Amino acid sequence: MNNEERLVQFEKMKKSIEDQHADIVNKMDRLRAEGRQKSATYMQLMANKMTFENMLKLYELYDID
Repeated sequence: MNNEERLVQFEKMKKSIEDQHADIVNKMDRLRAEGRQKSATYMQLMANKMTFENMLKLYELYDID
């Protein structure tokens, strides 16, 4: 795989992480509006959200955004 192909793959991955993060935030907002902040689903979404945020912050730290 050459550098151009790697860059395309990386950009796809970063976009996927951003999209998944946004989807998680929307789902959490809905659950919060329903008063379900203590549900297992909400807690799992929170863990996933934190994971994706950490990944995005690493990209930022290394000027890969």
